[in-house]
Amino acid sequence: MLSKSRVKYIQSLYHKKFRDEANSYVIEGPKVVAEFLRESPRNIQEIYGVKTWLNNNRHLLTEAVQDITTIVEEHELQKISSLSAPNQVLAVVTKNIPEAFSPNGKLSLMLDNIQDPGNFGTIIRIADWFGIKTIICSEDCVDMYNPKVIQSTMGSILRTNITCHNLEQFCSAHTGINIYGATLSGQSLYTFPLPVTGILLIGNESKGIRRELLSFCTSQVTIPRFGNAESLNAAVATGIILSHFVKPV
Repeated sequence: MLSKSRVKYIQSLYHKKFRDEANSYVIEGPKVVAEFLRESPRNIQEIYGVKTWLNNNRHLLTEAVQDITTIVEEHELQKISSLSAPNQVLAVVTKNIPEAFSPNGKLSLMLDNIQDPGNFGTIIRIADWFGIKTIICSEDCVDMYNPKVIQSTMGSILRTNITCHNLEQFCSAHTGINIYGATLSGQSLYTFPLPVTGILLIGNESKGIRRELLSFCTSQVTIPRFGNAESLNAAVATGIILSHFVKPV
């Protein structure tokens, strides 16, 4: 049975202030928890699941994991979940330790003031799909450990190194790297030279890339518009551009 103090603690992790203090965050649902159990079990601090989940996932539960697993009733899971319909299991995990940026002759992503958690999480998932290992985000992006971000990544946050910086300072310190800004006035994606290395910069959902950052862009690229839509969702635009930028090995 869950104590009131444990319920209060887990609920607190849905707020950035307390996530930062505890260096922890919450993941939810069988798929995401299973990904963590397979790839990063040491990061898991506590698991709370219903009996159905436990019976279906015994093959993933080592002795060490069983020691931190608590079986709960549906109504108890409801109390500690951020979802309107809790999905079988929830875990508290330790935040990742980000690696220092290194271009390594590969393509990376840079995100300027992405505010929608669903967009941010989907971009992380898209990056993972295309083998992008590094995302540099501005300090005013939505928190990467926001529950909606984590849910949207579907486990891809495990395989992506995400760091937050003052982007103007970051770009000033990495002047030798090509930065490709996604704008409405850039060169057509379909005639743009295929980059091997560098950084693809995606701007805010409504405002685009801030003017101060545009000056650091060595090139600008756009997805040609054939209809009348004003703009594209940031995550959709990221996927389209990466589908052209990333070539098969």
